[in-house]
Amino acid sequence: MRFAAVLNRDGGTLRTLDLDSFRDRMRDLLEAAGHSIDIDVVAGKDIVPALDNAASRRGIDVVLAGGGDGTISAAAARLMGKKKALAILPAGTMNLFARGLGIPQTLDAALRSFADGEVMAVDIATANGRPFVHQFSIGMHAKMVQLRQNMEFGSRLGKMRASAKAAWQTIKNPPAMTVTLTIGEAEITARTTGVGVTNNLFGEGHLPFADNPAGGVLGIYVTVARQPAELVKFFFNVARGKWRDNEHVEIHQTERAVLKIRSAARKYRAVLDGELIKLEDEITIEIHPGALNVLVPRHAMRAKAA
Repeated sequence: MRFAAVLNRDGGTLRTLDLDSFRDRMRDLLEAAGHSIDIDVVAGKDIVPALDNAASRRGIDVVLAGGGDGTISAAAARLMGKKKALAILPAGTMNLFARGLGIPQTLDAALRSFADGEVMAVDIATANGRPFVHQFSIGMHAKMVQLRQNMEFGSRLGKMRASAKAAWQTIKNPPAMTVTLTIGEAEITARTTGVGVTNNLFGEGHLPFADNPAGGVLGIYVTVARQPAELVKFFFNVARGKWRDNEHVEIHQTERAVLKIRSAARKYRAVLDGELIKLEDEITIEIHPGALNVLVPRHAMRAKAA
């Protein structure tokens, strides 16, 4: 296969990596397996045009994207509905979408898995037409991301510490909003501290990612916890991957949902694949089964097929 790699030197763990040495390892490993690769290392401000170029190039089989959540989400958006496959270098903090695909969590191990990897079709979702691979959320998650952006950190560990601090601040003063959720013919109005809509349902007993990335459904998680003690328990259960028995979460699944914000939307933001975006008054969220080709390790392909 012919690879076009786009590495965001300002994204995720790539910020502290010797990219010249890593680029040489990438080339040696993939070429030894019979592939060819072009590698483009760019600044964060140039990542979108670089991904546009890679996605539009003729003769390319795989776009290999490396960076944080924003880089991976942007790459997936450009490959949605195309024959080209996306290969994900797990350079973010949690790499949740990559985990759901069975991709090893170190950069070199991921590269080795791509050398004999296989292409599979998985789902991608959209919020008002904007693609996402992991989650669209409002409420507590958005507030946490806003708070974290005002903190300084220079490493993955530092970001995790900042996230914990932001979570505690959010627990002490949680946002609350009134929303209406339309699922099929059912309409639900609720006062909530958070709503998350995911690209397939989260699995149980691990970090929040989908066990089946081709399940064909949205997971909708409505947080009903409001008091600090309830929110502490909620976050503790989320960390343990306890969803189905979590008394503070209402779970729904569907192929399409409409979320209407009854509170003043201008007061709030939304998060799409880890990136803060404007929260609109009404959001239509849909799943697009099999609309994204991804390169996964051979063992993961067989496990998903089984």
